[in-house]
Amino acid sequence: MEKDIGKLVKNDMTDIVVRIDDFGGRPGVTIREFVTGDRYTGFTKSGVKISAENFPKFKEMINSIQEDDLKLETSEEEFPKEQETLQEAVEKEGSEEEIKVEKPGETTETSEETSNAELHDY
Repeated sequence: MEKDIGKLVKNDMTDIVVRIDDFGGRPGVTIREFVTGDRYTGFTKSGVKISAENFPKFKEMINSIQEDDLKLETSEEEFPKEQETLQEAVEKEGSEEEIKVEKPGETTETSEETSNAELHDY
């Protein structure tokens, strides 16, 4: 038994197909990628099968999702429109500010001390 329920376009070569099947003698809902290409056309290993016994719980979980849950909530604090680079911050504060460089197993040095010290490859 196979019954295609529907498909979503993922990209120009791949669709996501939802179907009811009894692959391996176990009925359930399969959500799988279907590719159309020069070398291969067919279902891929990418996907999931929800067994008939787990389907009621899966359906309950899916139905509990509200469209508002899928909307991105952004604020200006999270995504500043313009953020200065480290170089701009140093130039703004003055070049006398120390930048600390720390490597595993070493003591903390300032950028001036580091520039005068011998650097090793790690």
